[in-house]
Amino acid sequence: MTDPIYAIGDIHGQLDELHRVLALIEADGGPDARVVFLGDYVDRGPDSQKVIDLLIEGQQAGRDWITLLGNHDRMFAWFMEDVPRHDPHLLVGYHWLHDRLGGTETLQSYGLSYDTMTRLEDLHAEAKEIVPHAHVDFLRGLRPMFETPDLAFVHAGIRPGIPLTQQSENDLVWIRQNFHTYAKPHPKLIVHGHTPVNVATHYGNRINLDSGAGYGKPLSAAVFEGKSCWQLTDQGRIALAPRSAFSSG
Repeated sequence: MTDPIYAIGDIHGQLDELHRVLALIEADGGPDARVVFLGDYVDRGPDSQKVIDLLIEGQQAGRDWITLLGNHDRMFAWFMEDVPRHDPHLLVGYHWLHDRLGGTETLQSYGLSYDTMTRLEDLHAEAKEIVPHAHVDFLRGLRPMFETPDLAFVHAGIRPGIPLTQQSENDLVWIRQNFHTYAKPHPKLIVHGHTPVNVATHYGNRINLDSGAGYGKPLSAAVFEGKSCWQLTDQGRIALAPRSAFSSG
């Protein structure tokens, strides 16, 4: 029998929601459950610092927690380099501290605020002083993909037609349209987040667990046994079947 493996969608600084779904996982699989976190631990929500603290503490305590890299985590890590690095995938005029991306809320979680007259070099210097080295090391150590014989866990998705071993990090943390519209089977069932949906959804060749926690909606967690999948709820497991089996939408 295949050991269960759990996955948690985009957290985005929502510490209370993270505690809630970790309790669901522990109730279902015990304290030694293997959990894959799909990235985007920071930005938008109020508690990015405490989310990273919790993840570091869990791993240091020996929890079987696998933490993947999300695009927001990478933007934070790049901001914390000696010279802040801008993600060229962003739209022209966007940057990590743009109102829509949530970097400001992440810095606020560390007690760092600023106004419109603040120079980036000054803000960056303050961040280098305040953000713990352990948090930067955590961000830099996040992995882009985790695989089992049946599943591939990534943040955003994969480039269709490219072997899993040859996927680019940029696609793994950013891809959307080309991945979402691809209806044929992938080499493995892809479990991802990145693009908010109303509820965790199984599309046949992929499962999206980003249920919008970054916008104040409930965080989603699921359990897998082989390719079989259930969403975890206060009422226990609820089967997460391919959407075509229960909806034409």
